[in-house]
Order: sequence, then C-alpha cells, then structure tokens
Amino acid sequence: MKIKRLVTLLIFICCDLTAFSQAEHRDGYIRQEDLLDIVTRYLQKHHKLAADEPVKKNRKVIMSAVPAAGYTLQTGFAGLLNGNAAFHTNDSANTSTVNASFTYTVRNQIIAPIVTNIWTKDNKYNISGDWRYIKFPSFTYGLGGYTNINNGYLIDYAAIRIHETIMKRVTNNMYAGLGYGIDYFWNIKELTAPAGVATDFQKYGLNGTEFASGITFNFLYDSRKNSINPEGGTFVNVIYRPNLAVLGNEKTWRSLVIDGRKFVHFPKYSDNILALWTYEWFTVSGKPPYLMLPNTGNDPYSNTGRGYIQGRYRGANMAYVEGEYRFTMTRNGLIGGVVFANAQSFTELGSNKFETIAPGWGGGLRIKLNKNSRTNIAIDYGFGLGGSQGLFVNLGEVF
Repeated sequence: MKIKRLVTLLIFICCDLTAFSQAEHRDGYIRQEDLLDIVTRYLQKHHKLAADEPVKKNRKVIMSAVPAAGYTLQTGFAGLLNGNAAFHTNDSANTSTVNASFTYTVRNQIIAPIVTNIWTKDNKYNISGDWRYIKFPSFTYGLGGYTNINNGYLIDYAAIRIHETIMKRVTNNMYAGLGYGIDYFWNIKELTAPAGVATDFQKYGLNGTEFASGITFNFLYDSRKNSINPEGGTFVNVIYRPNLAVLGNEKTWRSLVIDGRKFVHFPKYSDNILALWTYEWFTVSGKPPYLMLPNTGNDPYSNTGRGYIQGRYRGANMAYVEGEYRFTMTRNGLIGGVVFANAQSFTELGSNKFETIAPGWGGGLRIKLNKNSRTNIAIDYGFGLGGSQGLFVNLGEVF
C-alpha cells in the first residue's frame, strides 16, 4: 500500500509540474509554486482535512529538509539528509540561516556539518559558525597542479572543526570583527600508498595527528538579503588567521582567505541570475599541516571545484573562480536550471608559483523546495580534466 501511494504521489507531482507551470491568475500574475505546495495538494486531495482543523499561518522560522542519495568520486554512493532553517530577527534584518546535513557513504565516511549565519536586530551584528565532524577515508593526489588523477591513494582520518566569528556593523553593509578557529585531525593513516615510493604527504610531514588553533581577523561586506538563494547583491569576506605557537600550534603559520561573490539579474528585468565567485586561499607565512593546506572542495560548504573529487588538488596557495547562470524553466518558478564553469590553480611545492589551471564545467537542475525561503534542491553534474566527473547535491545554491 505504501509503495502504491508513493507511485501515486510521484505521478501526481509529474502531472503538477506540467499543469502548474502554466498556472496564472486572472490579473496575469503567475502563481509561484514549490514542492511543498504539490505535496500538500496531493495530501488534501486524498486525505480530507477535518472541518475544524485550523489553517496554519506562516511561521517565523521557515524550515526545509530533504533526504537524498547520490554518487561522487569522493564518496561513492552516499545517503544524506540536508536541512536548513531561515528566519529574521526583525523586519529590517537580513535572512539568518542554519544549514545542517548528515552524510554516510559506502566507504564508511561520515560528514556532519552545521553552518550558521545569524543577523541580529537591524543587522547590527553578524554571527557565523562552522562546526563539523568528519570521519573520512578519502583520496589524496599530492601537491601542486601536475598531479595525476590515476596516482591517487587512500588516506584515513577523523576530524573536528569549530570556527566561530562575531562582527559588528561599521557602516552600511560593512562589518569587522574577531573569531576563533580550531581544527583537530587524528588517526591519520595512509591506507594504500604506493610501496617503495616516498609520497608528497610523507615528504611534507606525515604525523598521526594534526592541530591548528588561531584567532581570526574578519572583514565582511554583504549587500545580499538572502544568502540561501541571492537575488542580487555583493558579498566579500576576508579572513586573516595567525596560528601562533602560543595558542598550541607546533609552529606559527598564517593564512588569508578572500571570498568574493556578485549576483546580477541577466537580462536585467528577468528572474535569471548571473552569479560570479572567486575564492582565494593563501599561506602568508609558515608551514600549515598537510590536511590544512588549501585544497579542492574544502571551503566551508565544500563546493569549490565542481567536476573534481574533494582534495583533488592541494598546495600552499589556491586561486579559484567560477561563474554560474541560473535560469527558470517553468513560469511558476518550480523548476530551474544552471550551467556553470570554474577554474582552479595551486602553487607548486618547489617554485611556489601558479603554473597550471584545472577547468571544470557542467549543468544542473533546480527544484523549488520552499518558495518562502527560496530554498532549492540543487542537483548538478560536473566534469573536469582527465575524465574527472561526478554528481553534486546541495540544499540551497552552491554559492
């Protein structure tokens, strides 16, 4: 019976995608729809509500969740549960968000991040956090851009990341503040390293544990109103992190991250968005632990380098750019699509220069899960050099 109901629901949704893509009010306004609207209509059609059941009003906190399954080079087949919550501390505040997910893969990997971005009343303060636990057998390929995808081998480790930042508004849309970050890796092992050959990990310094602790100095400019799915605006985040020996590090080293994003309507009066992203990650001085070096897909949302496995490239410095065009496919906003292209480069161990560029490209589907928070289910397929490719699933936009 449950299978029959599920099949019926899927058929109902498919029919709704066609019927309501053309839904239009008498005054010409196109009614906006999301996946929750379709499921609600199905339930109302097949299970009549009690006459005295109250109509729910819009909640202050808008929550979205979706289970999913996918496959990437990094994880193999994986089951995941993604969820986010969006809310406003008052009418003039930007949208605050809490994003959480839990992923378990056939390779016995566990990935459990909680990423928060909170705006206080009238946007006076911005409080952001990145807490995560990782149990992560994964591939590493060595240092720099000349590494070969066929020479990757498995390493294993567990890790905890705790990053918190608080910033105060300096002027309109501009913030500055302090934070603290701690990263701890343990049970680090090379599982399938080539015999008789010194790996880049061994040359760089292979230890059973790695630890990083640092105060962060932060600058933020953010004119977006909704970080889940921006309709416009500019975002620039600069994080300078000195990891001093006095804070528990083996040796002092310093890093700098510059995250810049721009969102514009294109064409100007359409709902389509041209999104641009640059992510620069530099080692200013010293020698970070190997697993703390800049690498593909290790940004806070693990989204850089679509088309490549996480950790595919690694080096002391990283330069990254991406462009994505987001467009609607149905008039009611339920279904959309994207095309994207990116490029990444890492400095070489000997020269410390950027000598190679690794492009990535692909496209994807967007399904509106919640129209109030503008949350999409994002399903992308990306390609890279050397036959690299994979499926990437997100709740909310990639950036």
